[in-house]
Amino acid sequence: MWIWLGLISMVFLGVYDLCKKHALTDNAVLPTLFFSNLASVCLMIPVLLGSKFAPDLMKNIGLYAAPMELHWHGYMVVKALIVGSSWICAYFALKHLPISIVAPIRASGPVWTLIGAILIFHEQPSGLQWTGMGIIFVCYLLFSVLGREEGIHFHRSLWVGLIFVATLIGTCSTLFDKWLIHGQGMAPVQVLVWYFLYLSIFFTLVNATLWWPNRKRTTPFKWRWTIPFIGILLAIADFVYFIGITDPDALIVILSILRRSSVLVSFGIGAVLFRDVNKRKKAWVLLGIMIGVLLIILAG
Repeated sequence: MWIWLGLISMVFLGVYDLCKKHALTDNAVLPTLFFSNLASVCLMIPVLLGSKFAPDLMKNIGLYAAPMELHWHGYMVVKALIVGSSWICAYFALKHLPISIVAPIRASGPVWTLIGAILIFHEQPSGLQWTGMGIIFVCYLLFSVLGREEGIHFHRSLWVGLIFVATLIGTCSTLFDKWLIHGQGMAPVQVLVWYFLYLSIFFTLVNATLWWPNRKRTTPFKWRWTIPFIGILLAIADFVYFIGITDPDALIVILSILRRSSVLVSFGIGAVLFRDVNKRKKAWVLLGIMIGVLLIILAG
């Protein structure tokens, strides 16, 4: 059962990436972020209410968000700032870059997580993990060559820089999650529910200070049906994943691989829908990145 849940999560994440690209095309980024996150919050509120008034039911389905200590809320504010900053960078990059370039770079997150684990937690990578990192960095070089054919110069493109920054900040979020769950004893559902709620406050402030006063001088905001689906699909994908890991027979390594494989959905369908060029060449480079990611995850 847990494998099917992992596959379902993978599909939802892949479609989530496609919805992001559709929603952001010729559209304002910050209000898109606000309304998509608002849709996620609408799904988080029933979890909080259910945890308060029907805790046994929520425990049975693996979605119980226990009351938190006061200082944990401070951690959730930090988590929201990290995730919000990562998403802002990623969304601006996705608006201006082909999804066939953005998706593989985002999928390489494990290599940066591994580097962070080496520097912060003093973990010792195995030979397979070093091999995986080497393969991914070679694929980055190949992507830079393919990008030049589309007029995208990796070393001086603002948008490529932003997607790398988003991936690095996302790595900080992953490492912070590890500290929260293993170091502080927080439950994954607690982290998920509360950082979505604090994200809504963060995006409200960002839109009120940066977008609203300048809305007439920037890209106009257009409502699209894919905007709420961004938040809904992400929340569902994460919930399904959390249900999967509550299964005592679940293998976290396999679930991690399945979630990372969502890039195959977003790349395969997105490159066709959005008419990206060099699809076949990029597919080979994507395969190399996925092999590198698999080596890192399996060896870990």
